[in-house]
Amino acid sequence: PWMFPSSRTGEMYHPDSVVNLHKKILKDAGLEHIRFHDLRHTFATLALQNGVDVKTVSSMLGHYDAGFTLRTYTHATRQMQQKAAEKMGSFMAQIR
Repeated sequence: PWMFPSSRTGEMYHPDSVVNLHKKILKDAGLEHIRFHDLRHTFATLALQNGVDVKTVSSMLGHYDAGFTLRTYTHATRQMQQKAAEKMGSFMAQIR
């Protein structure tokens, strides 16, 4: 469960220290509360949006089932929807 290694020592940080740092960063930046866990969803969505295959994303998140990753951790962004619309528009133009 400890997944953040120190860049200096290589030892894993305790999860509480990472969560506390996250809270401090949000406070210092004047941002509303964002759950640390939400960063997993953001990572998964942005990775897929940028071409990382779902099996790799799933593995990086520690999931055994890529379907679980897709159902639970990924969300369609406006950019993804726009790209899909453009692809379908190009496809439809070719079959006329």
